[in-house]
Amino acid sequence: MSNVTVEATNMLPILKKKLAFLSGGKDRRSGLILTIPLSSDQTSMEELSATLDYLLSIPSQKCKARGFTVIVDGRKSQWNIVKTVVLMLQNVIPAEVSLVCVVKPDEFWDKKVTHFCFWKEKDRLGFEVILVSANKLTRYIEPCQLTDDFGGSLDYDHNDWLNKRLVFEKFTRESTSLLDELSIINDSDKGSAVDKEKSADCALLPSVDPETVLQTGHELLSELQQRRFNGSEGGGQGGPAWCPMEEELLAQPQVMKLLDSLREQYTRYQELCRQRNKRTQLDEIHAKVMQVVTWLQGPGSELLKTQQAIGDSMRAAQALQQKHEEIESQHSEWFAVYVELNQQIAALLSAGEEEEVVELKALQQQLSDVCYQQAAQLEGRQNVLQAAQGFHGTTQELSQQLDGLLGMLCADVAPADGASIQQNLKLLEEKLQTVEAGLASLRQKGGLLMEQMCTQPPWPLEETENPAGEQQDSTQHVQTVMEEMQLRKQRCEDMVDVRRLKMLQMVQLFKCEEDALQSVEWLGELLDALLKTHVRLGDDSQETRTMLDKHRKFVDVAQSTYDYGRQLLQATVVLCQSLRCTTRSSGDTLPRLNRVWKQFSVSAEERQQRLELALNFHTAAEKVLQQECVDPESLDEVDTSGKTLLDRLTLPVIFPDGTEQYFGSPSDTAAAAEGVRERLMLVEERRLQLQEVGLHDDDEEEEEEGLNGHEARLDVIGEELSEKEEQDEEEEEEEEGARQVDEDLERATQDC
Repeated sequence: MSNVTVEATNMLPILKKKLAFLSGGKDRRSGLILTIPLSSDQTSMEELSATLDYLLSIPSQKCKARGFTVIVDGRKSQWNIVKTVVLMLQNVIPAEVSLVCVVKPDEFWDKKVTHFCFWKEKDRLGFEVILVSANKLTRYIEPCQLTDDFGGSLDYDHNDWLNKRLVFEKFTRESTSLLDELSIINDSDKGSAVDKEKSADCALLPSVDPETVLQTGHELLSELQQRRFNGSEGGGQGGPAWCPMEEELLAQPQVMKLLDSLREQYTRYQELCRQRNKRTQLDEIHAKVMQVVTWLQGPGSELLKTQQAIGDSMRAAQALQQKHEEIESQHSEWFAVYVELNQQIAALLSAGEEEEVVELKALQQQLSDVCYQQAAQLEGRQNVLQAAQGFHGTTQELSQQLDGLLGMLCADVAPADGASIQQNLKLLEEKLQTVEAGLASLRQKGGLLMEQMCTQPPWPLEETENPAGEQQDSTQHVQTVMEEMQLRKQRCEDMVDVRRLKMLQMVQLFKCEEDALQSVEWLGELLDALLKTHVRLGDDSQETRTMLDKHRKFVDVAQSTYDYGRQLLQATVVLCQSLRCTTRSSGDTLPRLNRVWKQFSVSAEERQQRLELALNFHTAAEKVLQQECVDPESLDEVDTSGKTLLDRLTLPVIFPDGTEQYFGSPSDTAAAAEGVRERLMLVEERRLQLQEVGLHDDDEEEEEEGLNGHEARLDVIGEELSEKEEQDEEEEEEEEGARQVDEDLERATQDC
């Protein structure tokens, strides 16, 4: 193919005028048909000459050798212009033209005008010129090779051809330039490493995008092949195989050749870029790895080495934790770079060459060792700080618990009752248990802290300024804190023991006071029961004797209750002296106890005397009623004792304070008296029976017996009076002794 010296872009306005064109049609000799459509306007010969030069530069030499058939369409032009064009062909393409067909108008030019005979000038012109009308043109050229201007069926779009020509020339220009650039770039890879580095930045960047040029070429080739396919269909009627856009016209092989060369050079260029990118990537990875390693082993390690303390309080430990979090944040940025580098290295390892794999694995191993070592240091330091915060937090909490316990121990104990003392004692025990649990937790967390400090990962091949001294000081501080807390807890325990003893004595004091009051209540209940329910005297001697025994037991119970109350009050006096209690509410308990006891004693004595009188009465009455022979004195004795008993039932019980109280209700007293009267009536009936039996006795004997019986009754009454006086004296002595004891208890209570 001839080199194209002039491009369509440079003469685009001329080509758009369609002064001449190659439609793609062929004559019967397979020569190309060149059409020159002359118009009624004046045609510029220079522009026409330039157009012909451009069009004739397109076909190949082989195609030119077959000759051109030129159709000069003079139907709209003048004869002198046609002649000028024909003569110009002699100068432009004399060797390539084989036939010139001048299409004349229907009304032919005047003979005087056309006296010029082209056939006579054949030898001088070098080609044959014929004048032919449009409808006769098919004698020389097949209709399928003619455009519709000449009655043919060949499709030709000048604008479409011009656009494709522009695309083709642009593709040819860009692809040729790109091939040269890619060739230079690919050949530069064979030079020295220094040259590669110098030219790496500029030589690896072509002036145009290869992908864009390749896409343009493929699109152009696709359009050319598509038109060729369509043209083959159109030329399949009768005539020879015909391709309107044959390779000679639109240089389809040239496009394919350029595409093949471009693909080859672009493939080499891509491989070169891949290799250089890989090398660049390896260099970048190596630089980043060394950057990470340098920071972790340098500033990162120095930051950690300066942070070895554990603080002496919770606030100090929290400040150290905050500082450590800042250090961790700085490390996290570098660890993120490590993760990214590790992923990049892993991706390169999967597709790298042997030499690259060895280098990458060495970098990966170095990076992993340093990062894992630094991460272990960070984790160890974090564990120590967490243990330190736990230890200081427990220390602070235990100190607050000890302060609360000490404050409770230093406060005065002034509870209102035993229940509140029990509650305070329970609270005290709970606080002590809380302190013991807190101290145990402190020991456990202190041991964990010292263990964490001892198990921190060491720094390889390097030492801190004084690691052993700092660790020893921290351990000593932990031990000192635990010992101090142990001493404070021991002092509180001693104080708790003293307070516990005092509170237990107070509980006992309140208990004694409560039990003493309960004794007074019980004794009062016994007194109420004695006065309200102990009224009956029995219907016979046996029942009365049984009731008398029960009464003595009842009195014994009351005596035990009274003695128990006095013992409790004496214990209260002793506890008050021990606790140094100057004011207690138990001072009025003793008088109440003595008052109730005296009332009970008087009532019990009266009850006992009434039961004894009733027993004597029932015994005498039963004896009189059972004997066949009864002395009148016995009957009189029964009658007297019965009346005495009746009189006693009507009398109230007079307490030492002068108050009076009757046994039971009036109805209960009347029922008891009714039983005595019924027995007296039986005795009186017995008397009447005896009087009827003893009417034969003389009056003297009766009087003597009456006097003797009267004297006997007087003796009995005298003896009873003597016994009564002795009992009264004994009771007065007992009351005097009890009064003396009461006065002693009252003085002791006042002293307390």
